[in-house]
Amino acid sequence: LSHSGKRSGDPNSNVDTSETTGRTNIVDYLQQVANEKKMSRSQYLELNQQRNLELKRLIYNNDESSTPLIAVKVSVDQSLRKSLAMNGREKRGRMFLKEQEVTSIAEFKHVLHSFFRTLLRKSYILRASLPDAENDTTESWPLETDQQIVQTINRAKEYFEEQQITTNASWTRPTFLLHISQDPNYLPPSKPTYLDNMPNPLESPTMTMISFYSFFSISQPEDFVSSLKKIWRPFHVLGRVYVAEEGINAQMAVPTNVLKQFELSLLDILPNAKDIVNIDPIPLDKNEFIIRNKDNPPPFTNLHIRIRPQVVADGLDESLDLNMDTGYEMSPVEWHETLLHQNSTTKPILLDCRNHYETDVGRFVGAEPLNTESFRESWGVLKERLKDVNKDAPILTYCTGGIRCVKVGAYLSQELGFTNVSRLAGGIIAYDRTLMQQDKQIESLFKGTNYVFDNRVGRQITTDALGTCITCGGKTHLLNNCKNSNCHKRMVQCIDCSSSYLGTCSDACKQRVLNSSNGKMIPLRRLESNSVTDESEEIPCKTLDEYSDVHSSNIPPIYAAIEHNTKKYLPTGSHMVSGAMQGRLLYNLASMAAGRRILEIGTFTGYATSAFLEGCLASTGNNDVLGTRAVGPFVLSLERDQRAYELACAHINIISSLGVGAEAASEALNVNLEKLIANGESDHIKKRCFACSSFVGCEIQKTSDALATIEQMALGVGENSDFAPFDIVFIDADKTRLLEYADACLTSDRILRKGGLMIVDNTLYKGVVLEHTGGISPVSFAEEANMDQSQLKRSRRAYKLAGKMHAFNKGIANDNRCEVLILPIRDGLSMIRKK
Repeated sequence: LSHSGKRSGDPNSNVDTSETTGRTNIVDYLQQVANEKKMSRSQYLELNQQRNLELKRLIYNNDESSTPLIAVKVSVDQSLRKSLAMNGREKRGRMFLKEQEVTSIAEFKHVLHSFFRTLLRKSYILRASLPDAENDTTESWPLETDQQIVQTINRAKEYFEEQQITTNASWTRPTFLLHISQDPNYLPPSKPTYLDNMPNPLESPTMTMISFYSFFSISQPEDFVSSLKKIWRPFHVLGRVYVAEEGINAQMAVPTNVLKQFELSLLDILPNAKDIVNIDPIPLDKNEFIIRNKDNPPPFTNLHIRIRPQVVADGLDESLDLNMDTGYEMSPVEWHETLLHQNSTTKPILLDCRNHYETDVGRFVGAEPLNTESFRESWGVLKERLKDVNKDAPILTYCTGGIRCVKVGAYLSQELGFTNVSRLAGGIIAYDRTLMQQDKQIESLFKGTNYVFDNRVGRQITTDALGTCITCGGKTHLLNNCKNSNCHKRMVQCIDCSSSYLGTCSDACKQRVLNSSNGKMIPLRRLESNSVTDESEEIPCKTLDEYSDVHSSNIPPIYAAIEHNTKKYLPTGSHMVSGAMQGRLLYNLASMAAGRRILEIGTFTGYATSAFLEGCLASTGNNDVLGTRAVGPFVLSLERDQRAYELACAHINIISSLGVGAEAASEALNVNLEKLIANGESDHIKKRCFACSSFVGCEIQKTSDALATIEQMALGVGENSDFAPFDIVFIDADKTRLLEYADACLTSDRILRKGGLMIVDNTLYKGVVLEHTGGISPVSFAEEANMDQSQLKRSRRAYKLAGKMHAFNKGIANDNRCEVLILPIRDGLSMIRKK
């Protein structure tokens, strides 16, 4: 970005115009790049989709008279399969070529990659051969040039015609075999040494807060961001990172057990990366990053890397030269000694270069705050404060992590001509850590709370209360935002006033919060948080699902714990968890059910079960009567898998005693499934009963065949014959027998009462059901081949399952015993009301 004009220190300069222009330019550029990539990708997918549909039409309709096809049977050698972790379809598959479609090796590889996308990641060798009815393959030849491609297709056609005359070969079209092997000259990218024997970051019990910055030229910020994401992916870090042409600024949370490896990774990214990381001295429990609620938000929830015009917005029209004099970088130990032994003759000017709300709650003894609202205001304040100061006078500057003082040092030295400028290396964070590491008996010269730029808001270094409460005028160290989301004023407020004013800044805001919580007013809603936030930090939503999730009510913490445990103990099935959107729908449906009686077929790890129980508890009713099999609120859930059953029972047992809040979530995170399985008694326990809040009964049964259990209930026989009818039946079980489940529920009033609701999950099967209607597949073959979930969908079994779902949808829609509505939520949810 180009800058021109005067600095903001000049009263005639216009700060806001250049900054706005710079921000607009980079935003427009990034939007243009994103749009071009999106358009190119859409065109690529659309062309592949059209080609695949045309191939399907030709093959399924046996219509190749006008457009003959060449079949290519593909096999990949074992070493290449293993190195690329190829799925079943890619190891040995088949693709088709239109006869006149491919005339060059480049065109052939384009088609090959559309079917076998994984091959894009590695160098390989192609050889071709002709199929032989008795010997499987004949001698192969290389496939490297345009001429060899054309010759191979012609040889396949000739061989097919010969075999049709001389043998009884079953081939229906010309065919050749394609053998793909690993290129012996291919050198795989070397694995970084810091990843060797690295602990599993997911097993770290704590997260360490860090910050770092570095000023250096980044000519292509987009490429740099892509590199960061790739290098940091193995570490599972969280945080907020800004990248600009001038450098990088990061505040992050790193799993403590891989902190050393993460620091080493920075050496591959940043020049002069050694010793630039500020490390918070006290790691945080990992539970603080899992359990989410409005009153105690986690420091970070994701990793966001964003491109900005500057990593620190300074408001200057012309950039400072940060490669020239930026002042002397003073170590925390030297800083402490300098402040400790200063006297009247050597006393420096000590400047706190942070904003007023930061210095209100904590600062070094004797420091002069600049009292700015934002960093952009610093230059005029500095110029006015130092206008009569000798140019060789000692000036000490500090800020939170040191990055702002680099620019302040450059401004004082280069623009104002001061020759004795020093800045605290690593800022207050490094000073705090250094004192704790050296000797805890050393008294800190920084008093109060250090404001930090994450949801913790501040870290208390000493017990000194330097801030003045906005409400009562008393002293406090607490900094917050007004809880009236339409005000959101940053304020200093003591704990007593925060409690009595409900975290608001005034009587008016307090009443506004009360009115909103009582439903008297509909607030202009923003995400509430206990943290001080930057107004520009609204999280972007890339999909409507993300947008819906962000703008819906928060879910209780127990559900995050259930998802965490599912990923930990049943990782291959973790995608089967209902999730927030579907879970909240089930919760609301349960709360509205007349008798609040729910039958769930397919417990899995208890996410939906918990939503049903929570919904039943949210309903009004006689809380003195516990629901039973025969009467009252009751949830019956059936599960086949032993591990899922044990984990679900552990979750429901915790909910029955602790509810769904933070305490229950903390307890759930301590569940050890392997110990539960190892007890040995679990295989013999086929039924677990629970009582939630002495109001809702719950029973989870382990069954080898849920359909057989349901059919017995429909006949009124067996151990489940005493159940009263249910208001809701939720079916998330064997997809091949959905019509039989539905028929049992619709035929017998013993299971689902008349007017009751049957809910069936996965009825859209990620859109693959469209292919069974002759419609367009929502994802092209080429796109699916490189995606884990679509690899599953495109497998033969997945295609058949989608066919079963389509057959169910057709059958139930034509059943006059019910009314059907399919909701396009997640994988499709069918709402079926029994007439």
